[in-house]
Amino acid sequence: MRAEPTPPMSPNPPDSLIPPGSPGSALRVSPAGAAADQGTARPVPPAPPPAAGARRRALPWAVIALWIVVLAVSGVFAGKLGGVKHDEAVDYLPASAQSTQVARIQQAMPGGGATDLVLVYRRASGLTAADQDAVRRQTAALGTAYALVGAAPHTVTAADGRTAMVPVAIAESAGKPEDVVKAVRARLADGRPSGLQVLVGGPGAAQADAKGVFASIDGTLLMSTAAVVALLLILTYRSPFLWLVPLGVVGVAAGTATAVVYGLVEAFGLTVSNMSSSVMTVLIFGAGTDYALLLISRYRDELRHRAEPYEAMTAALRGVGPAVLTSAATVVAGLLCLLAADLNSSRGLGPVGAVGIVCALAAMTTLLPAVLVLLGRRVFWPLVPSYGSESRAGRGVYRRIGGLVTRRPLVALAASVIAVGALALGIGNLPGALRQDDTFTTTPDSVAADTILHRAFPSRSTQAVTVVVPTARAAAAAAAVRGTAGVASSTSGRSGGGWSEISVFPAAAPDSPAEHDTIRRLRAATAPEHALVGGVSAQRLDTASTSSRDRTLVVPLVLGAVFLLLAGLLRSLVAPLLLTAAMVAVWAAALGIGGLLFGPVLGLHGMDPGLPLLSFVFLVALGVDYGIFLMHRMREETVRGAEPRRATVTALEATGGVIASAGIVLAATFTVLASLPLVMMEEMGVVIALGVLLDTFVVRTFLVPAAAVLLGERVWWGGGSAAPSRLRRGVAMSSSASRR
Repeated sequence: MRAEPTPPMSPNPPDSLIPPGSPGSALRVSPAGAAADQGTARPVPPAPPPAAGARRRALPWAVIALWIVVLAVSGVFAGKLGGVKHDEAVDYLPASAQSTQVARIQQAMPGGGATDLVLVYRRASGLTAADQDAVRRQTAALGTAYALVGAAPHTVTAADGRTAMVPVAIAESAGKPEDVVKAVRARLADGRPSGLQVLVGGPGAAQADAKGVFASIDGTLLMSTAAVVALLLILTYRSPFLWLVPLGVVGVAAGTATAVVYGLVEAFGLTVSNMSSSVMTVLIFGAGTDYALLLISRYRDELRHRAEPYEAMTAALRGVGPAVLTSAATVVAGLLCLLAADLNSSRGLGPVGAVGIVCALAAMTTLLPAVLVLLGRRVFWPLVPSYGSESRAGRGVYRRIGGLVTRRPLVALAASVIAVGALALGIGNLPGALRQDDTFTTTPDSVAADTILHRAFPSRSTQAVTVVVPTARAAAAAAAVRGTAGVASSTSGRSGGGWSEISVFPAAAPDSPAEHDTIRRLRAATAPEHALVGGVSAQRLDTASTSSRDRTLVVPLVLGAVFLLLAGLLRSLVAPLLLTAAMVAVWAAALGIGGLLFGPVLGLHGMDPGLPLLSFVFLVALGVDYGIFLMHRMREETVRGAEPRRATVTALEATGGVIASAGIVLAATFTVLASLPLVMMEEMGVVIALGVLLDTFVVRTFLVPAAAVLLGERVWWGGGSAAPSRLRRGVAMSSSASRR
């Protein structure tokens, strides 16, 4: 049982005159303390003055009232966020890339941006004359129903005579891509000859199918994440009531964050995509629940040592506050480092995720404590922490682990490093860049259409590369395009705003290295004419190269920000280095596990180029939380006088259970992403979930404690006068002087 300072004597009650430590003082215990089987009695804390007691009772109600107002205002705006989300290509593309500039120029041309489709007709026994008539009739009907842009539609028939394709570009003025694609599919289904397979593929169809998936994500993701968190909280607390409190507070934080993000969109033009809003939801539930677990664990311990819930909560906030604040700050800093990225999807995710973390932190450090204080001890029923009792629940395992690590620190460190290093070798097995056909885990019509096209036209691109050039130089650019190696054909398109289009069909298959080489040659050949080369394949090429550039810039920024925040909290230079190095190792191992699972087990044949950077930011920023919880407690114990081995065991014993629970909750929330039918989301969910579990049960349990034991007092080097060893000596000298 932790020693408590003797409370000051109150002048009012007569028995307060009994000196502490006298025989009579042992009789003054609280009812809860008398019921505890601890064998020792605790002095009854003095009753607070009436005015202070009134303030304590009023403060939680004031906090709750403030949050009710916040929630009421948020409810007005939260539902509007869906109407301002953007999922167009330019919202994901590199900001400065040629493909992005081409997309923006096309939007300003007559008809605006285009929904690029490929109509696919196939009959296994070969296309008949009636089939050919249907193709011509339906193509003409589309030209009548919609404003088409670019070259006139023309039919291309495969060598085997079984498949025909018709590239079509429908003007943006026709409506949203998802609405246009739905209408085109309905038109093609009517009046087609029996047995003729008709599908709609191409970039526009893929974008429409992706939007259809995203349209169902918000509600599904929210309900799935809430269900997973609720189940884990019930198992963690074994209480029929307690789990409702943090889950409800997380819900308030999510609603508030949604409203704040909508306000930023309206005020500053912040770009929000379905991907960034989905990740924000997972971050709020995962990180918010982690903060709740840490606070409630410390609060429950303090209730055993303090008679009043208000005092227990004050002590709990004082104990975990620095760790939670630093934890949230590292995540926010890591996310805001994404603002330096050139990839729009990464840069837009930064502020959206940061808003989610800030709202989760605010709710968990104000609303959650207020509700818990008002509910009192009974919220923990049936495992009520009575005053004067002591619980060892869940700590025996980590005491034994701590003993094992401190007895054999070198063995524990070596085994952990070997395991993490071996897993990191799987990076070499990661699949190549994600192709358009591999975007979905299911097979929507757009993917089925593209699969047919790739088989029917193995040596011809089925999607155009778009060249835009100043109109005055269009003729020279067209000649340069025709003379470029790897170009199968080209046609002139629309003109407007001083620019002209040229549609180019490479001879190589889409998304192949040969096609990418053709795009590079096109850019070099048309550069003297100030032309820009874009299109879907160019967009993927630019995204891959920009992602590599972003990693080079953002990764050092994240590491630097995290290191500085850890150094400020732990007052050390060595401990932050240890934690950041451990997290980099976890990131590498998590990607290595992904390399072992993506292709061989999950059947994913490509990797999103942004995955390495986003997984790094999340694993370092979120994973370092557990290192903060562990090392902050270790520092506390060291300051109190514990030598390094004892401090390590005590820190593991005190934080092991809550870190394990928090890690499982965070991993489970990111696993929800893996259930979405998008390869990008599945890969992100798998890598981050496995990385969090690896960090929780290997790195924070064995590697970091073992390294801390081997370093001894050196782990706190660089703290100056705030180093634990100096603070401990100061405490000892103060205690000695007090005794004299």
